Amino acid sequence: MQTRHAAGYWYEQDTAQKTRAVRVLNALRDYKAAESAMRRRTRDSMSMGETDLLALRYLLEADSRGQQLSPKDLAVRLGITSASMTSLIDRLVRSGHVRREPHPTDRRALVLRPTPGSDEEVRRTLGAMHERMIAAAGALSEDEAETVIGFLEGIRAAVDQIEPAKRA
Repeated sequence: MQTRHAAGYWYEQDTAQKTRAVRVLNALRDYKAAESAMRRRTRDSMSMGETDLLALRYLLEADSRGQQLSPKDLAVRLGITSASMTSLIDRLVRSGHVRREPHPTDRRALVLRPTPGSDEEVRRTLGAMHERMIAAAGALSEDEAETVIGFLEGIRAAVDQIEPAKRA
């Protein structure tokens, strides 16, 4: 998906370097829009909300590392309240994506585990896209990859530093 941008919004383009920078930022914006659309399609195909899908991702990652997540651990990672966490877990259990299990050492606690079918569904839904993404990233030379990594880290740092607007 390539979107044409009229100018570059509010970015001044008074030099060739700034014009090139705006082209890069527009390409990044196009990627973010495509990724957002992909996430929406994935949520729709799996009949899940955004937070539900993110929770499942965290649980699958933890499970692949042999780690366990409690409802509290997951709530902290997602930045949601315990009441919201309970509703989320209930939805994921009802949909067959997650199961509650007793904690192995604390009989008062629970751990959350993704079901085997969840991993298969995610792989079936996202596998081909992930392969295309790995192929695109793998086509970069070592120097190109380092340049892209440095750029993305710099952009992340730039957006992490946005100050709230001062009210008059």
